[in-house]
Amino acid sequence: MALEDAKTQVDMAFTRKDRRGLAFENAFGGATSFLRRAYTKDLTGVDLTVTGVPFDQAVTNRPGARFGPRAIREASALQAFDPPFGWGFDPLSEFTVTDHGDMAFDYADTGSFPGLVQAHVAGILASGAGCLTLGGDHFITLPILRAHAEVHGPLSVIQFDAHSDLWADDDMARIDHGTFMYKAVKLGLVDPTRSVQIGIRTECDDYLGMNVIDAPTCHRLGPDAVAAEVRRIVGDHPTYLTFDIDALDPAFAPGTGTPVWGGLASWQAAAILRALAGVNMIGGDVVEVSPPYDTTGATAIAAAHLAMELICLWAWTRRAEQ
Repeated sequence: MALEDAKTQVDMAFTRKDRRGLAFENAFGGATSFLRRAYTKDLTGVDLTVTGVPFDQAVTNRPGARFGPRAIREASALQAFDPPFGWGFDPLSEFTVTDHGDMAFDYADTGSFPGLVQAHVAGILASGAGCLTLGGDHFITLPILRAHAEVHGPLSVIQFDAHSDLWADDDMARIDHGTFMYKAVKLGLVDPTRSVQIGIRTECDDYLGMNVIDAPTCHRLGPDAVAAEVRRIVGDHPTYLTFDIDALDPAFAPGTGTPVWGGLASWQAAAILRALAGVNMIGGDVVEVSPPYDTTGATAIAAAHLAMELICLWAWTRRAEQ
């Protein structure tokens, strides 16, 4: 859409006829769909859809991540005008990307929540569309992995995080964001030998065979070397990428429930992600954004950029397949 056409557009999240292309609208007004994509539950012809899961009842410290999807969407309006910098292509013009809205659930019926998430994502995947999820706390990744593993089998996972989330917990009914990866490995959803955790800087007694590139190692090796090692580990295996915003140092992302110093700078995360172009990414999420702890909005802005990078990674693989 030409810039001059913006004067005739009103809330493209609802009115746009062509679901591809950039959106030239005021960033400070209108509906807060992700990147000004069309808000729709209709997945006909959709290549990738963005959905929110506003759940934070599994946190061990500060809540507030239920407000993450809304804040990330609002921040993303700043990126809706231009192709993503440095990628050399515009996935929003080459692929049909929509905003599926948030998943509905009864906040007082926590026990039903995991099954609802799995069914929600499974329904998206059954349509043939890819799924990018905005959280919410990190527990949501477990039922999302269940849905993807039903399609692809045991997955490779690239996990950016300050914490391994491998605390031992054999009660599979417990809902805890610090044990989701332990359960994912134990349930056979994830192949740990083909998976890698990046940015870890808290202790873990047993990594269950997961490959780990901790934060000090990231700082020492640099983004290109880190990405090369990640690519070696995951190969061309179907790969799910989950980015806990606390992988970033609190200087760059203070709005999260369990901040830990010594993390990645935003430029390091961007460089690593761009050097991962070509991995077989079949889905992803950005989680643990807790807006109440960041009055500047910087954390949500970082998360919106991260989600855009994940779209680019997903699109890079799809472009190679065409």
